[in-house]
Amino acid sequence: MAKLHFDETEITKLIDRVVKRTFEMDFNWDWPGGVAFYGVACAYEATEKQDYIDLLKAWVDEKLEDGLPRLSINGVSIGHCLITLYTVTGDEKYLDVIKEMADYLHNEAHRFADGIFQHTVNSVKDVFPEQAWVDTMMMAGLFLLRVGRLLEREDYFKDGLKQYHGHEDFLQDPVTNLYYHGWDNIAQNHMSSIYWARGNGWAALTMAKALGLIEVQDPSYMIIDGSLRDQLSALVRLQGETGLWHTIVDDPTSYYEISGSVAIAAALMTRGSLYNKYIQKAIDGILNEIEEDGKVSKVSAGTAVMNDADGYKNVPFKRIQGWGQGLTLVFLAELLKSRKQVF
Repeated sequence: MAKLHFDETEITKLIDRVVKRTFEMDFNWDWPGGVAFYGVACAYEATEKQDYIDLLKAWVDEKLEDGLPRLSINGVSIGHCLITLYTVTGDEKYLDVIKEMADYLHNEAHRFADGIFQHTVNSVKDVFPEQAWVDTMMMAGLFLLRVGRLLEREDYFKDGLKQYHGHEDFLQDPVTNLYYHGWDNIAQNHMSSIYWARGNGWAALTMAKALGLIEVQDPSYMIIDGSLRDQLSALVRLQGETGLWHTIVDDPTSYYEISGSVAIAAALMTRGSLYNKYIQKAIDGILNEIEEDGKVSKVSAGTAVMNDADGYKNVPFKRIQGWGQGLTLVFLAELLKSRKQVF
């Protein structure tokens, strides 16, 4: 399999530009910032640039002066960058917030079926009774696994695994191996039954990250690895000519979308050289969508489980979005790290 071709210096400069533009945005304590700053944390791990930690620390410290807002599944995503801040600085104030957020998930978050998280957001009016959304795998599932390992809390870790297994059971189609956007446990259906690009990106990326935290002797490793293997095998066959994926991955009449594409491509990179020809194609398509000022373009706006395919096709992609910035940083960081790995 051919090696990946890219200019490390160019990628490093791109990371700088994307990070800089990201911190020119305004974020609340919610998932847009959570995903954006997760990307910045990944960029730090790949480059070890202290500036990135300083920027994260300044933002978090200012927000902590106001205290934590009401928590939700989406809102705990900020916890990802807190783990990095605590690991790097050793400051206990970040650990205290991490513990508070993990306790909320483990003991207070709404659940259904056999303990699966109901998707919740910070807005009071937006409630989705007994609905599982694939987004939760990123926002809360991966966070619980990371906290479980950080604190050596097996109960948190097992709860995180439960979220992965439950979301696979509810959302992964056994025929296509793609992930649906959502499941309505009351209606017992997948609502619009759409295979959404960013949703498949959430699933693929976080399963790939989860495997790095699970011992190979754990049966959960085989379960998650099998789900990811089959999903990626399906996704590479749906990659578009530009190297990107359509916002409805199996509908070529829907537009190409960057946040889903970078998350999928980052997950592909964790499989070694197996998917290099698809990754190489994705590199070119993704780099073309990073503008001179660091804005990542063609990122779909925040997307509920829409009523039908037309709903997804008409989600706007004009504006800069925190999740587009963050997921692109994850992908660029994986590129840099790949130079240090031997397969």
